[in-house]
Amino acid sequence: MTKAASLPLEIAQIFEAIPDAYLILSPDLTILTASKAYLKVTDKELEKIKGRYLFDVFPDNPTLATTNATSKLRQSLEWVLKHKQAHKMPLHRYDIQHPTIPDIYTEKYWRPSNIPVLDEDGNITFIIHKVIDATHTVLVKQREKSLDQRLKQLTEVKTPATEEIMAARAEAEMELMRLNNLLMQAPAMICIFEGPQHVFKFVNPPYQKLVGDRPLLGKPIAEAMPELEGQPIFGLLDNVYRTGESVYAYEMLVQLDHANSGELGNKYYNFTYQATYSLNGEIEGIMVFAYEVTPQVLARQQLEDQRFSLQQLNEQLVIANRETQEANEELFQTQIALQELNQELEKRVADRTKELQLSKAETETQRNLLHTIFLNAPTPFVILEGPDHFFKLVNPSFQQIFPGRTLENKSLLEALPELGNTPIPEILDNVYRTGEHYEAREFPLMLARHQGDPPEEIFFTFTYQPHLNEHNAIDGVLVFVHDVTEGVRARQVVERSAEQLQLITDALPVLISYLDKEEKYRFANKAYETWFPMKSKDLLGKTVCEVVGQEAYQQIKGYIDRALSGERLNFQSRMPYRKDFVKYIQTSYIPDFRDGDVVGFYTLVNDVTEQVESRMKIEEREREAQALTKKLAATNEELIITNEQLVRTNIDLDNFIYTASHDLKAPINNIEGLVKILTESIPAEAAASEEMVHVISMIEDSISRFKRTIEHLTEITKLQKENNQEATVVELANVINDVKLDLEPQVKAANAKLSINVEPCPAIHFSKKNLRSVVYNLLSNAIKYNSPNRTPEIHLSCYQKGPYVVLSVMDNGLGMSELGRQKLFSMFGRLHDHVEGSGIGLYMVKKIVENADGHIEVESEPNVGSTFKVYLKI
Repeated sequence: MTKAASLPLEIAQIFEAIPDAYLILSPDLTILTASKAYLKVTDKELEKIKGRYLFDVFPDNPTLATTNATSKLRQSLEWVLKHKQAHKMPLHRYDIQHPTIPDIYTEKYWRPSNIPVLDEDGNITFIIHKVIDATHTVLVKQREKSLDQRLKQLTEVKTPATEEIMAARAEAEMELMRLNNLLMQAPAMICIFEGPQHVFKFVNPPYQKLVGDRPLLGKPIAEAMPELEGQPIFGLLDNVYRTGESVYAYEMLVQLDHANSGELGNKYYNFTYQATYSLNGEIEGIMVFAYEVTPQVLARQQLEDQRFSLQQLNEQLVIANRETQEANEELFQTQIALQELNQELEKRVADRTKELQLSKAETETQRNLLHTIFLNAPTPFVILEGPDHFFKLVNPSFQQIFPGRTLENKSLLEALPELGNTPIPEILDNVYRTGEHYEAREFPLMLARHQGDPPEEIFFTFTYQPHLNEHNAIDGVLVFVHDVTEGVRARQVVERSAEQLQLITDALPVLISYLDKEEKYRFANKAYETWFPMKSKDLLGKTVCEVVGQEAYQQIKGYIDRALSGERLNFQSRMPYRKDFVKYIQTSYIPDFRDGDVVGFYTLVNDVTEQVESRMKIEEREREAQALTKKLAATNEELIITNEQLVRTNIDLDNFIYTASHDLKAPINNIEGLVKILTESIPAEAAASEEMVHVISMIEDSISRFKRTIEHLTEITKLQKENNQEATVVELANVINDVKLDLEPQVKAANAKLSINVEPCPAIHFSKKNLRSVVYNLLSNAIKYNSPNRTPEIHLSCYQKGPYVVLSVMDNGLGMSELGRQKLFSMFGRLHDHVEGSGIGLYMVKKIVENADGHIEVESEPNVGSTFKVYLKI
């Protein structure tokens, strides 16, 4: 972990302009900067929080001791600092302190993410703290939960809705980002031609500078640059467009009217012509990459001219020497024969010697002139002599590279010993040995500019070529060199800045790109790789349609056209990228203006699929709720009508039962009395006969059954009336104890064991009389229907299950079959005739429980026992 001293100004400006909530922290959690969106949602001002410790600015809400907001955030940040990986926190409550009233806090819910940004050594330079304000979403979910509960109540209770169902819409959270100046313009000259006429489709600023303010875009090159007629350019372009074969030109002379003054300039360029293809694989244009090399060409030509002059001078000296040798030979051969002409010959020799001396003087003068030219040449230049590469000639321009070191008349490694561990000596040896030229660009070397200073990295662009003597033999190496350190370091700074910018954008979870006027990607961050099956660098040069697909492209084509016309846009759209990959996106298009013209636009794409689908689900549930409400309203209306009819029917039935039981009691009593008189009037002998006894017994049984039927009808009428009794808070244990005392004689008579455990149960809202009737019937049945083969054991217990208190009565009595359980709760239904009973007890229990919104269950097995479970609403 390292501490970031400061945030680069360009990066700080980018983050401050991003439309999402971002906070940039140093590794010691000092606030470096914040986006405007972050300042807005936290109600802070940048100048008041910048440079302060994070948790001093955002303390815990002292009224919420259980939230531990700062502790949770601190743990996430410490994890990021330790593992150097991003960490996404779950939904997190973190209240924000009022800016002027410290005791007041605003309730806030967030979805935070902490993303480390690493340098090239893997150390953390700073942390991106991104938050999404989820406060509104939490409130929406709370409303949704309330709606679900209301729907459940409507479904279960089936009563008319008394409250209007609140609308719950989860607004899709806007995640907008804005980055400016993502791309640095290439220093090379770049243009794109279209069609066989080579119409300028794209021109970057360095290329435009070739012809000043002369308009190029939309014009054929022959019209835009007519001075190229008669030069090779048009032919080369035609050949590339026709064959698709790329052209690589090296130091080609091109004459252009650079100042638009009518005068052609002579400049040299290295360039590449490369065909571009359509989706169908057909050639549709040509891409040009070029850069000027005029200074290098002119410098080399100057050196070649100087070398040619020197070579001519050497040839003249060779001829002069040869003539001198021939003359001397001739004089030697004719010396004896021409003694008499000695004086005259001596005069001739003297004259010839004088001429040679004049010739040598002239040659020396030319040498000095050439030496002066070399010394005054602006290009750094040296001549290394011999296999040890002695500095024979060092011009001032070269010496300025090493102002504090003596070079001339020293060998290479003696003058610059640092070169001993570099490839330079071997390269020079090869040039000296083979005569092959060697060129290098931006070659790094560790050298000291002053004697005794520590070495520093210096970048050179140089040319090595053999130096020839008068015999055309290699005797050294000519070195032409340029110190390009300043340019290289400037470019490296730009590249590092671009790399850091790429690193930052790659760490962001949104899709960031730049599109030119041709709708082609010129920049794309790493987030694109999560959506599309290709590396982000492979997107460059591809059109939007090629990347997103035709169907998705049609959804945004109109927005692209508006952005290229200069309009700044924010929009949301459904994007069917592929059959199995559909996204809802929130997008910003930011036009890029250059000199008043739109040359492209920045795009920021945020995935809002989850929010949109959540909102759609809520809207669908709202529609379902509304439909269900209407349906329930209609059902409730029908139930009201039905209930009214049932009430009238019950009243009529009660009246009928009351009348029937009342009117039938007197006749039955009369019949019973008449039978008694008849029995007493029959002679004793006749009354004792078997037939008479049987008949009288049958009449008495019939009268008893009739009376019981009347009593049951009366009980049913009572049940209807008792169901309308007002409910109160009842303790179940008290009711059970009362029933236990009433049944004490039956318990002792049956020698039954009774265990009761109902203390854990809460009080319930119920009619005390009806609850007593339920307990009495269940407990008395458990006693009556015991098994003669074992001691009766009865267990009463209760427990809470959801909104119910469950009363359980378990016995080891006779039990019953499945068929018996089916008619158990029917009116007058009886399963055992050996025990006295009316057959309406369990029927009454079931009606009492159901009328109180409860229900009853039974589990039983013949000769094992039964368990009744009564569910009573709390």
